Amino acid sequence: MAAGISILPGSVMGKTFGHISPTDKLNIAGIGIGGVGRRNLSNMKTENIVALCDVDWHYADKTFKDYPAAKRFKDWRVMFDEFGKSIDAIMVATPDHSHAGVTAHAITLGKHCYTQKPLTHSVYESRLLTKLAKKYKVATQMGNQGNSFDWCRQIAEWIQSGIIGEVTEVHCWTDRPIWPQGLSEPKGTPPCPPTLDWDLWIGPAKHRPYNEAYTPWNWRGFWDFGTGALGDMACHIMDPLYWALDLKYPSSVIGSSSLSNLYSPPTAQVVKYTFPERKPKGKVKMPEVKVFWYDGGLLPERPSELKDGEMMGDENGGILFIGSKGKIMTGCYGSAPTLLPKSAMNHFKQPAPSIPRIKGGNGNIWQTNAHEQDWIRACKESPENRLESSSNFSFSGPFNEMVVMGVLATRLAGLQGLHRELKWDGENMRFTNISPTDKIKIVTVDEYAVIDGDPHFDRRFAEFNALDTANEWIKHTYQNGFTLPDMPL
Repeated sequence: MAAGISILPGSVMGKTFGHISPTDKLNIAGIGIGGVGRRNLSNMKTENIVALCDVDWHYADKTFKDYPAAKRFKDWRVMFDEFGKSIDAIMVATPDHSHAGVTAHAITLGKHCYTQKPLTHSVYESRLLTKLAKKYKVATQMGNQGNSFDWCRQIAEWIQSGIIGEVTEVHCWTDRPIWPQGLSEPKGTPPCPPTLDWDLWIGPAKHRPYNEAYTPWNWRGFWDFGTGALGDMACHIMDPLYWALDLKYPSSVIGSSSLSNLYSPPTAQVVKYTFPERKPKGKVKMPEVKVFWYDGGLLPERPSELKDGEMMGDENGGILFIGSKGKIMTGCYGSAPTLLPKSAMNHFKQPAPSIPRIKGGNGNIWQTNAHEQDWIRACKESPENRLESSSNFSFSGPFNEMVVMGVLATRLAGLQGLHRELKWDGENMRFTNISPTDKIKIVTVDEYAVIDGDPHFDRRFAEFNALDTANEWIKHTYQNGFTLPDMPL
């Protein structure tokens, strides 16, 4: 055992019944610790960081040095087998395609889980984590840290107080991607760094040779590992509207984009979700609402209420709510909400706060541990008396289903796709208007050269059965010996 940390079994320190005293500390393991996971762990350092797991020990070295007494692993499965009884909770910040496997198996072992956004890579995986968390009664949190900020609650209070009437349209946008997208399949087989276990990095995805194009960061720009700009940022930007409008499953979706291909998301896209009418919330009705997503520099129409020189949203993105009595505009993460025109704020009376605030949920979003600490609080409470953290999987699971289902809109309905709005049966996780004979074409090669002064284009397509492809994207086939637990009934 590493010096400096005393690991006690779960029957000690008041843990017999699956919870501990608020004055005692959790034993937390970090999985995927070289990037954002390092910041998450720093925000959890009120507890015992007892184990660290990463497939790239060079990239993870700075975090290893932060916690020199923590046990080190490359394979999370080995960590659970050899050290699992000494772990109360885990933090997962691996690439998107690995989130579900780590988290799902941890839940079946009774571990509390903090998992980065997007919660999962596929719709089925999100549903699985939602049901597993409920079955095993663990404390959970998706890593969309803006969810713990006052802004989310304030927006919900404004809308549910009827200040802008019935909301029928919402527009969301981001400055992402800030990494390459629209990429071809990487060429060449450079040597894999000795500190990286490439097979573990690939995990459940289709195997391919190592290439530095994929890791440690630009994996977001490849379909097999990431979810592009929508998957990266919608869990932040769409969070306030999903909460405020009491959304669940959309009834349909359609997307359009710049050229996409088999390997990489487009450089820019627009996705339109339609959500059915819901029960009234607070003082306002919840009619059918259309939610639009824009990325890659595309933007909604500028509101006429904005004066010249006034920015729409902020430099990172924003939200525009359009109601029957007015409009609300925010920045990225739902920050700095304002009525439009902004002069309306001069005589605006804030509704009385009705949604409890999270300690530390204000100020600079990058300089607070509010989101992590609220999860830690929930971990220490008994399931029977627990106040769940606000982005627990019963909320963030269905929310993430909506996000990653939307990721499929451009792939299935876009430039070379079905060219139609896709009807969605959320309860059964399936598109209902794709027939067994529908085909889609996907770019596999897209090259350009000038030869003797003339342009030469080499753009090739492969044809796929649309329904089979959609079903595979909704529920991935796990490969390389990786598995998921069964879906609870």
